[in-house]
Amino acid sequence: MFEGLFQPMHLLVIFGIALFVFGPKKLPELGKGIGDGIRGFKTAMKGSEAASADGVKTNAKEPPAELL
Repeated sequence: MFEGLFQPMHLLVIFGIALFVFGPKKLPELGKGIGDGIRGFKTAMKGSEAASADGVKTNAKEPPAELL
């Protein structure tokens, strides 16, 4: 189904459409934002893997004594 999806001509067409929609001044900002988002996602995934491997719950709080 997805064998020939990302051929060079397809990528050029997608880039051309993005250039037309966002303009040449906004395209680098858009790329930087996407890159920062991917980098943040990878960092969060590594942090959650390390926390689960250590058996540490990062956001867990003890309930108040009167609720026990």
